[in-house]
Amino acid sequence: MGNTTYNYGNCETCDTPLEEQYIKQDFWIRGELIIIDHILAGVCPKCGEKIVNAETGQYIDELLKNNEYIISAPRISVPIIMFDEFKKRYDISNERSAYID
Repeated sequence: MGNTTYNYGNCETCDTPLEEQYIKQDFWIRGELIIIDHILAGVCPKCGEKIVNAETGQYIDELLKNNEYIISAPRISVPIIMFDEFKKRYDISNERSAYID
């Protein structure tokens, strides 16, 4: 990828012209969350739809198959919240009904 801007065309969802931006994209691979940062993509400023060109898609595919590279990547820690447990502990049904009218 050089300095040439790729023409991503229009959004397939809302037909708005896509704008080239760097994005983060997450993937779940064998139960593990992998986040790839700094991907050049076409992003819809209206609905948020994102696409990459074929070359970038091929690089992403190869990256996700490269276990050595993934293992050596920096790690982050994220909380895992169990929705059902939260719902049981904090019964918000009474609070919620106040907003439904």
